[in-house]
Amino acid sequence: MDEHDWLAERFQEQRTHLRAVAYRMLGSLNEADDAVQEAWLRLSRADPSGIENLGGWLTTVVARVCLDMLRSRTSRREQPLGTHLPDPVSSAQDGLDPEQEALLAEGVGLAMLVVLQTLAPAERVAFVLHDMFAVPFEEIAPIVGRSPTAAKMLASRARRRVQGQGQDPATVPDADLARQRTVVDAFLAASRGGDFDALLALLNPGVVLRADRAAVDAGASREVRGAPAVAEQFSGRARFAQPVLVNGAVGAVWAPGGRPRVVFGFTIRHGRIVEIDILADPERLRQIDLAVLDD
Repeated sequence: MDEHDWLAERFQEQRTHLRAVAYRMLGSLNEADDAVQEAWLRLSRADPSGIENLGGWLTTVVARVCLDMLRSRTSRREQPLGTHLPDPVSSAQDGLDPEQEALLAEGVGLAMLVVLQTLAPAERVAFVLHDMFAVPFEEIAPIVGRSPTAAKMLASRARRRVQGQGQDPATVPDADLARQRTVVDAFLAASRGGDFDALLALLNPGVVLRADRAAVDAGASREVRGAPAVAEQFSGRARFAQPVLVNGAVGAVWAPGGRPRVVFGFTIRHGRIVEIDILADPERLRQIDLAVLDD
């Protein structure tokens, strides 16, 4: 085996971890893959004899690429932050095996990714690296161009914002899939039957409904808040929606003719829905290999 093949093998061993790091930072599967590919290009041009810790080296490269992408995204953003929802990861996304799926999805639901998008780029990188991947601040500092103390302050500031949002039930979802399934099934049944009172009982009073741009163009409201208003949006609808697993949580899909057109992501806490995300962008939906749950 020549040096290039050996390097490619070592890189493949790190790919799942690198994709998870990039996904948490960017909230986009396509951009995460771009960041990982860029890390491989840089590795293929580097002198491997000078790399003592390949995993750490690659994580650093991916983090720097993600930071550049976040800064570029911020500088060119024309729409409000809330109009861009993170990409969901389904149970069969890109043929991921269970280990890969868990690494991508565990603890990183849509609600958490929405919160992370409110952070400044350097805050997000410092928080993700330290709090989610236990990277020391001494290694984070050169990535964000700060001292270790300043990097620690970035992560601390990000943590306070995330924890502040964490007081909102939307950021602390129920983990039990059977319980989620019960709530989603009941919600779909109440929606189809036009049972307004049943919908209200399943919704947290402060529930938030968000839709991506494609869903808004199709007639959905970009954001709706409060149980009565959200219940009104669904009462008598969702007749053909089916339960699916999206981003490690139970959601729903409308797929006429077997082709997914709309995905509904639910965040559930204490048996009530606190957040609903509607995804309808065709390009994003094509990235998702949705697994319909058994009856």
